[in-house]
Amino acid sequence: MLKGLHKNLRRDERGITGLETAIILIAFVVVASVFAYTVLSAGIFSSQKGQEAVYAGLSEARATMEIKGSMFAHGNATSGNVTAVSFTLTNAMKGQAIDLTPNDGNTTPVTIISYTDKNQHANNLPWTVQFIGKDNGDNLLEQDEQAVITVNLETGLTISPVTYDTFTIEVKPVTGASLVLNRTLPARIDAVMDLH
Repeated sequence: MLKGLHKNLRRDERGITGLETAIILIAFVVVASVFAYTVLSAGIFSSQKGQEAVYAGLSEARATMEIKGSMFAHGNATSGNVTAVSFTLTNAMKGQAIDLTPNDGNTTPVTIISYTDKNQHANNLPWTVQFIGKDNGDNLLEQDEQAVITVNLETGLTISPVTYDTFTIEVKPVTGASLVLNRTLPARIDAVMDLH
């Protein structure tokens, strides 16, 4: 009888099937953990890239200027053309300082001002800056400061704008968004004209 029992135990393969199942289960766990690691790594990488994009956008937005008040055109009533335009700039989000070193011929400007109308396009026009109100003495437009920019159109253009001319002034800082100002001249050229 013991001989028969011994033969039955040798033929029973249930233990091998359990071992194979355990190996397959371990393989599934390993493969699942590799996939989980890959998914987590991709998620962390994409969130880092998203964070970089947000910080770059914030840096760009914090270095943005806005016009405060009106733009004024300064004209020559006898010749009937405009000699200069002026406008006041402030820091839009009270963030990063913007370099307003003027293009007066003595220094190299960082901020470029260009002019476009139906007859011409001029890059890097001569301009000056005067800070009003709070001013710490440098050429940086910082929080709570206001800078009056005067763009010289006499020396920078081949044809000065006249009545009813529509023109575009673009202020391009080294960082931050460009400020685009579109204006149309009135029917009569005066010494000072409010272009709103």
